[in-house]
Amino acid sequence: MNIYTRTGDSGETGLLGPQRVPKDDPRVQLLGEVDELNAFLGCAVSSASDSEIAEVVAAVQSTLFALGAEIAAIGSDRANSVPKITQKQVQELEQAIDRYNSQLPPLRRFILPGGTACAAVLHIARAVCRRAERTAVALSRSYEINAFVLPYLNRLSDLLFVLARLANAKAGAADREWKP
Repeated sequence: MNIYTRTGDSGETGLLGPQRVPKDDPRVQLLGEVDELNAFLGCAVSSASDSEIAEVVAAVQSTLFALGAEIAAIGSDRANSVPKITQKQVQELEQAIDRYNSQLPPLRRFILPGGTACAAVLHIARAVCRRAERTAVALSRSYEINAFVLPYLNRLSDLLFVLARLANAKAGAADREWKP
């Protein structure tokens, strides 16, 4: 199987379905942002010194592949045959946020991204997730999307923030508070 196909050389790509779409289509934009998010999460897994954090992030990576399939199927006849983000997955993120946040000191000020390599990458992933969420909002103005996609991305960015703090805490690195 060749890595290159030359079919995208004119600025179009394929999603799930027979039609070609411009590479600036909002679905393609969101797919790219979810892919970028997943790549940063791979960096977080690789740099995590805590196996629990690595396992949680790796599980999210798998879910993001399902989200990508769901996005790629929007507007196609295959939309009903791909996995969908569910309310249960949103609730699982909320439970993880609560579980890990309870292990951390309460926030009194804004914190600056950084600390360990894993925490820094998780902060980047959080910011990319927020961008993907904004793109999903824009996409929802043109296409009907699953009602759980936006809450999932919103909670995921919160989880990534908490996991970044947790990675620092487990490594003995203090949060750096913003001082105006």
